Amino acid sequence: MFVKSIVSALALTVTMTGVAAAQQAAAAPTRIQQFQAWGAYSYKSGASTVCYVLSVPTAKQPASVDHGDNFFIVSQRPGQNISYEPQAMMGYSLQENSKVNVVIDNKTFVMFTKDKAAWVENAAQEPALVAAMKTGHSMTVNATSRKGTGTSYSYSLSGISAALKQIESCK
Repeated sequence: MFVKSIVSALALTVTMTGVAAAQQAAAAPTRIQQFQAWGAYSYKSGASTVCYVLSVPTAKQPASVDHGDNFFIVSQRPGQNISYEPQAMMGYSLQENSKVNVVIDNKTFVMFTKDKAAWVENAAQEPALVAAMKTGHSMTVNATSRKGTGTSYSYSLSGISAALKQIESCK
């Protein structure tokens, strides 16, 4: 199941992070290494390389709904001057103009939504979110589907620091 989720994540990531990349004939993502719950990946986008770490939820609520494939990603795109950009990717459309809350230990980070994805609302908070992921004990992502269903996802933070270290020299 984990491998199936990772394969789905790779396909979804190429689709979501780069319609432009697809237009530039991006190569399929390659897994660099797995670090416990987090995998490090890369792919070519034109002349530059995109690197990212990705994990899947360890628990999904409510259990009675189809969540689709959900992922949390932190990407590094040196060719676009993007460093450690967190993103939540859902297997369903999010409620328009809703917010996604990422809770790490006692700290909450707010994300804005578009279609099936969410990004940190205040880009200046991205480094703080990534730092909290590295030192945190638990991470929960709370979202609202287009249908109005409140959802919650628990992620393991085991391996996040090593995975991020693996992509820090992405070029």
